[in-house]
Amino acid sequence: MSIKVVIDRCVSCGVCVKECPVAAIAMNEENLPEINLDKCTLCGICIDKCPTGAIVRTHQAQKAQEDYDQYRGIMVVAEREDGEIARVTYELLGKATRLSTHLKQPVTAVHLGPATDQEVRELIASGADRVIIVENEELNIPLVGVRARALHDLVVDELPEIILAGSTSQGRPLLSKLAVKFQTGLTADCTGLDVEMPDRHLLQTRPAWGGSIMATILTAHNRPQMATVRPRVMRRLKPDYNRKGEVIRIKTRPENVEDPVKFIELIKESTSKVRLDNADIIVSGGRGIKSPDNFTLIEKLANLLNGAVGSSRPPVDDGWIDHAHQVGQTGRTVAPKLYVAVGISGAIQHLVGMQSSECIVAINKDQEAPILKVADYAIIGDLFKVVPEMIKALEKRQQ
Repeated sequence: MSIKVVIDRCVSCGVCVKECPVAAIAMNEENLPEINLDKCTLCGICIDKCPTGAIVRTHQAQKAQEDYDQYRGIMVVAEREDGEIARVTYELLGKATRLSTHLKQPVTAVHLGPATDQEVRELIASGADRVIIVENEELNIPLVGVRARALHDLVVDELPEIILAGSTSQGRPLLSKLAVKFQTGLTADCTGLDVEMPDRHLLQTRPAWGGSIMATILTAHNRPQMATVRPRVMRRLKPDYNRKGEVIRIKTRPENVEDPVKFIELIKESTSKVRLDNADIIVSGGRGIKSPDNFTLIEKLANLLNGAVGSSRPPVDDGWIDHAHQVGQTGRTVAPKLYVAVGISGAIQHLVGMQSSECIVAINKDQEAPILKVADYAIIGDLFKVVPEMIKALEKRQQ
């Protein structure tokens, strides 16, 4: 999709110039508006505001097979968290390596910003055949516009057929901007990826309709194929430090790192001692705990297990606990080693966010609760009797 000005309809009123939020439209020497497609985000505001209907969207013809046969390889966009490469990057490299066995193409990890030699070795050990480091210091700052322009230039040079990033506050906006530039599809929040051969289509699976169905989406007529993937869903490969890979260090164009937005400060959330995304053990409470005061039981059990506190959606909606603790379709997707569900019925929206956990323990007095169908261990009983007994046993063990 693109956009253009129909000259025969234009009356040179200049409304589009004033309304464009990204200053992508300017009047030329003939007093007619020109659209800078490198700046345009296709938001459509100028189309809505033009009094004569002189600005219209245009649709490109479907690309011929030979046009996207030039796209090859899988690109994984690395991201950083708390000063180191985020876990989701290694999870994506693991999945990309599995996909590459079908495609017979290399996996390239892209790091926007300087990276240490040890970090590069870790990326290669985790599945990357090539590592490209864009070394501009400005890319360390989390400004999506700057990072998107640098990544865009790299994708133009590399032409990967698949681009993967984490479904995070970094990955989602970055690939969204990239998808607009390449006029291709992007599937967000994927929980499954596969390849359809011989067409080489990326099969992107994600929950839809409130988690009641799983939709598989493909980008049949455009390249690159792009997806963001929920953290903790894919499995990281066991690092192989004997692997060898190509390392490329480059710098992006100076104009790419210029941005009208200025980074001031990164304020980290402080609502939990242990982040749900990184926790090996999570204890979650549901509406069955009956009141916000009873979350102290959940917190105490989680502390004794050295885990994090989670929640289903109802306690969050009722204001019992902060949204940062919510697990499920509209909260966090987690895959800890141990997930303890206390007083949670197990609506599909919650199951989507935790069913990849290695071991699930459910505590519920309702023998028909859906959570029991996915649980490895079920404790049928009153949580107000069961949880205190668990706490007492753990305290005794730690003495």
